[in-house]
Amino acid sequence: MLKKERHDFIMRQINLHNRVLTSDLVQQLNVSEDTIRRDLQELVDENLLYKVHGGALSKSYHSSFDDSTVYARDSKIAIGKKAVRLIKDGMVILTGGGTTILEFVKLLPQGLSATFFTISPLVAVELAKYNNIEVILIGGLFSKNSQITYGGQVITQLSEIKADLCLMGTSAIHPEEGLTDTYWEINQLKKAMLACAKKTVVLCISEKLNIALRLRVCPIESISYLITELDIDHESLSTYRQKELNIL
Repeated sequence: MLKKERHDFIMRQINLHNRVLTSDLVQQLNVSEDTIRRDLQELVDENLLYKVHGGALSKSYHSSFDDSTVYARDSKIAIGKKAVRLIKDGMVILTGGGTTILEFVKLLPQGLSATFFTISPLVAVELAKYNNIEVILIGGLFSKNSQITYGGQVITQLSEIKADLCLMGTSAIHPEEGLTDTYWEINQLKKAMLACAKKTVVLCISEKLNIALRLRVCPIESISYLITELDIDHESLSTYRQKELNIL
């Protein structure tokens, strides 16, 4: 594989999953660890990603103020518009983090009166712009990689919440494998979030459909709504429709 092909592959993984592990790239691309390290450094030099110990992170994942770096932003806006239709005055809502959730928050009606719990400081900052929304940031250990709070303290606080809706993004979704992730702490956090809400809404660009990662968060049957940018009758969603999901 040529260097440009490797770089394109790395950036696609970064854009889809917000982060990559060097060890995974070595296996996926069948090259040495030194080669991957050089590739990552070259992409850093081009200002395309952040290099961290053991891998790399997306630049767009680290700011809610620079829309130009958000991957597939038009798709995420389309998803956000659909998700807003589920939000009603008086609701208690729990959100995860990530750029799709941020686009959703930016589209909320200005007069909305609701309570939002979130594990994302960036999401909390956006929610704070609404006069009638009460914002509760769940505190704990802070993940520099994912830009969210996590750990036992966060999970304990989540257990005390009874939310009407939980809205979360995902790294991958598959009709048979359900929601999956790569990182143990994120996996446990998402499980706790699912447990404290009456209904769960997964916001997912279509490029993440039919992908399964290492760790299972939940089966597809545990999800109440799946929202993508696609039309609900799109053939890519046919296997998900068979699972009797509410698809928007």
